[in-house]
Amino acid sequence: MRAAPAPDEIRTRNLAVLLRHVHLSGPVSRAELAERMGLNRSTILALTTDLAAAGLVSEQLPRQTGKAGRPSLVVRPESERVFVLALDVGADRLAVARVGLGGVILDRRETPRESAAFDPDEVIESLAVLAETMIDTAGRDSVCVGVGLAFCGMVRQGDGVVRYGPNIGWVDVPVGAKLSERLGVRVVVGNNANLGALAERERGVGAGVSELIYLHGEVGIGGGVIMGGELLGGEGGYGGEVGHMIVNPGGRTCRCGSRGCLEAESGELALIALAGRADLTGRAAVEAIVDAAARGDAAARDALHQVGDWLGYGVANLVNIFNPTMVVFGGVLREIYLASAAQVRSRLAENGLLAVRERVRLRTSALADDAPLIGAAELAFADVLTDPLQTLARSSGR
Repeated sequence: MRAAPAPDEIRTRNLAVLLRHVHLSGPVSRAELAERMGLNRSTILALTTDLAAAGLVSEQLPRQTGKAGRPSLVVRPESERVFVLALDVGADRLAVARVGLGGVILDRRETPRESAAFDPDEVIESLAVLAETMIDTAGRDSVCVGVGLAFCGMVRQGDGVVRYGPNIGWVDVPVGAKLSERLGVRVVVGNNANLGALAERERGVGAGVSELIYLHGEVGIGGGVIMGGELLGGEGGYGGEVGHMIVNPGGRTCRCGSRGCLEAESGELALIALAGRADLTGRAAVEAIVDAAARGDAAARDALHQVGDWLGYGVANLVNIFNPTMVVFGGVLREIYLASAAQVRSRLAENGLLAVRERVRLRTSALADDAPLIGAAELAFADVLTDPLQTLARSSGR
């Protein structure tokens, strides 16, 4: 029989739950916190007092409510004081953001990268310099409580080693350990699509949705699958590589070495090749093709039709397997889906099972290109949202 939790354990748990409410919901009154957590007001007062004394939250009088009686103080996250660093290694860019408690992006920098220039040591150094610059420009009294990194490849869950990044040529790179050593703080690493899924579930179009699939497109296509409110990681943390689901056996060669993968048939590179726009790359190429199709360009329109058809096959397979409430398209897939929605929906109607397709919602990302970055921030906040006072003390060097 398990022993009852000690008072200190209960207190830590309650501090974490309260701080998470404020982090995700923004300013919230003590009365609302008491109702959400099922605690009396004196307990909420004690918890908010402890968090305020640590500098994690502040309390203010609310605006005029028009109600009689003493108003309940509003608890706000100390976004400027407590922050994390979020890093994103995409197939064609590096992005770094300083994100305050409450999910506020305080500063953001982005560096475009050529696909041939992804030497691991060079990338790690570039990320470290950007991160250090952001820490230096933060307020003197501010505290960095974590660093999260979103990566466009297969990341080993236990230690942040990039096992395989097919679109940038990385194999078994200990990026988490190397960055941790360089920055002097633990860096937590996750797959960019998985983190994008978490971001959309916490702060995006999928807020409150427990069964969600997020598809993220850059040069490749990645997927994050959330079932029962939990991310499906799989053995080792490599689950969700939906971009390498075969939709067209014998089709286009994929960078993973297979043929007919979803990303090879419906990703950015396939669209560019089909539209004959080798003069452009990346998002600029996708946007140019979408614009050309809207103006009546036959080649662009046909390319989007074909890519959308293959994307629809992939979506139908995923819907049949996982029965999600929502499928979210992010990265460049956001633009591709918007321009080829008719093909995707037609293929889903034809190949999706009625019982699972009839209620699924297809949506575009509310967080756009920043979904993996915001997901990396949430990953970095995990420690302070689990044990607020100890994590802050450790990060402050106290």
